[in-house]
Amino acid sequence: MQPADTISGVAVRELYAQYVVPSYQRSLTLTRGEGMYVWDADGRRYLDLGGGIAVNSLGHAHPRVAAALAKQALTLTHTSNLYYHEQQGRLAQRLVGQLAPGKIFFCNSGAEANECQYKLARKVGNPRGRFEIITALNSFHGRTLAGIAATGQEKVRVGFEPTVSGFRHVPFNDLDAVRAALTERTAAVLIEGIQGEGGVTAATPESLLGRRQFTRELGILLLWDGVQCGHFRTGRFQSFQRILEGVTGSGAAEFLPDAVAMAKSIGGGFPLGAVWIRDEYANVFQPGTHGTTFGGSPLACAVANAVLDEIEEKNLADNIRRQGELLKQKLSALIVSGGPVGAVRGMGGMVGLALTVDGATAAARLAAAGLLLVPATGNVLRFLPPLNVGEAHIAEAVDIIQKTL
Repeated sequence: MQPADTISGVAVRELYAQYVVPSYQRSLTLTRGEGMYVWDADGRRYLDLGGGIAVNSLGHAHPRVAAALAKQALTLTHTSNLYYHEQQGRLAQRLVGQLAPGKIFFCNSGAEANECQYKLARKVGNPRGRFEIITALNSFHGRTLAGIAATGQEKVRVGFEPTVSGFRHVPFNDLDAVRAALTERTAAVLIEGIQGEGGVTAATPESLLGRRQFTRELGILLLWDGVQCGHFRTGRFQSFQRILEGVTGSGAAEFLPDAVAMAKSIGGGFPLGAVWIRDEYANVFQPGTHGTTFGGSPLACAVANAVLDEIEEKNLADNIRRQGELLKQKLSALIVSGGPVGAVRGMGGMVGLALTVDGATAAARLAAAGLLLVPATGNVLRFLPPLNVGEAHIAEAVDIIQKTL
């Protein structure tokens, strides 16, 4: 058989058809990437501003990530969590330093990070008989059985009934609905700062502060799903820091969830998830209560440390903030009465283009024209570019959209 890097795109698709579970609607056969671009099996180049669904925080084949990966692979790849290693300790220290006193649990994905939060809520609430978690309609929290139960989208639960009990869904920014849903069984309230799969809709400052007030009144947890909107994607480490910028009074300056789930951008393309747990609850999980074989491996943590080094040294949080504003300005200029662009929303490197035409069809047309974006609910196309995206890439993307749609 020929080496894998020489077989045709047709041959690759045939392998998938025969051997890979068809749980995704795939399109292109990609062979390599560099910076903001990827190439398919026919040698055609695409501007990738979908970023592997917010994963490729430094783009494709970044030299710093590649060097960290190679160095650590030749040093210590995997140990299991039965042992200590420097890379995990250093990364945990840096993540805690971005938030507040607490501790980190490492895992492999966003779904696992959220699963950790569900277990934390139940473990803390168990002595008082509290186990329910309130989440938002249109939310997305992963595809585990508990993840789809937490997700406020009926379509993800079809065929997997009965769903895991203990989750209640309320409108995203409706504080009255949150208060009405609180009962003696409520253990936690879970929220995304910006609903990604749900159409790039941001939480309002009032809804965040209200949820924090309600949870404090009941002595229950406020859980944060920062899997997609976190790790500097909005221009701050977590999106609640960006959403609450400039908000005075009502506890805005002191706002802090009790746990924060992270993944996607944290590993720059290498699978890694993490959960920051506030100091008060940081020792709830004792040996035997929660674990993972691969989470926080030397390889994963070395890459994540390299990603953080690049973000800090190149000031990429400020860069993605500037580029996001530029992108929104240029996209907003495309809004005309009766045209295909209905609205532009989001912040930093998480921008939604709401269309008046079918989003999936539009995404396919843009891909054919050389631009890769990610569809979301409600005919929305998501821009989730690397944090080091430049003005030229923004201009190129908008030009393709203007000519294509």
